[in-house]
Amino acid sequence: MAKKDNKISMPQTGAGLVRYFDEESVGPKLSPEHVVVITVILAIFCFVLRYSA
Repeated sequence: MAKKDNKISMPQTGAGLVRYFDEESVGPKLSPEHVVVITVILAIFCFVLRYSA
């Protein structure tokens, strides 16, 4: 394989990969804080159901 110069050619970064931040989803937008709060509420609800009469 003949090269024109002594540079090392590196592969293209991101070649063939999907850029997910460019795509728009139609689902609900939740912040990480909302997910944590919903998880804590669900955990408390499960404990109340488990240890109630």
